[in-house]
Amino acid sequence: MNENLFASFITPTMMGLPIVAIIIMFPSILFPSTTRLINNRLIAVQQWLIRLTTKQMMTIHNKKGQTWALMLMSLIMFIGSTNLMGLLPHSFTPTTQLSMNLGMAIPLWAGTVILGFRYKMKASLAHFLPQGTPLPLIPMLVIIETISLFIQPMALAVRLTANITAGHLLIHLIGGATLALMNINMTIAFITFIILVLLTILEFAVALIQAYVFTLLVSLYLHDNT
Repeated sequence: MNENLFASFITPTMMGLPIVAIIIMFPSILFPSTTRLINNRLIAVQQWLIRLTTKQMMTIHNKKGQTWALMLMSLIMFIGSTNLMGLLPHSFTPTTQLSMNLGMAIPLWAGTVILGFRYKMKASLAHFLPQGTPLPLIPMLVIIETISLFIQPMALAVRLTANITAGHLLIHLIGGATLALMNINMTIAFITFIILVLLTILEFAVALIQAYVFTLLVSLYLHDNT
């Protein structure tokens, strides 16, 4: 293979201009709105899944937290559909870019923290200093808790980026090995192809799971601050 291993992660361009914005907006086509009294099966299944996920994720929240329901559902639908579309051949996955994931994680995390300091000032400040801390350890614990707070959005972004990127690299490597083995030993190539199919199925699950995990962690940050 002459193709660079990381070629699929390069931002695509058209006439020298990046087309990431078009790619990011494209998944919205997968969730059409309807004005019909009776929906078709696809839209009915989509709406059932959205209601189920919303109910599960919003159960722990109070009224202030439940106002984020639309944002959280939009987030999980966007990340999930983007991850799935990235598994198509010759496609680009925006969630493999750390800059984009940070662009999603930092504003959402900052919003939850600001809400916490606005509505639960004492409880938010209490997280920096656990009850019963010895006096000599207070400065160190405050520094550690402050660092752990600011690491949260980085952890969100890195987790999503690493999982999606690792899956794409594995598919690329095993796919290349399958093509190379076809000229050497068809039996081993067939076994490698089966592994590739199983890995692709696993990546479909990982794409949805990572979207859920990202949104769930944002939801938990929101719950801690409302």
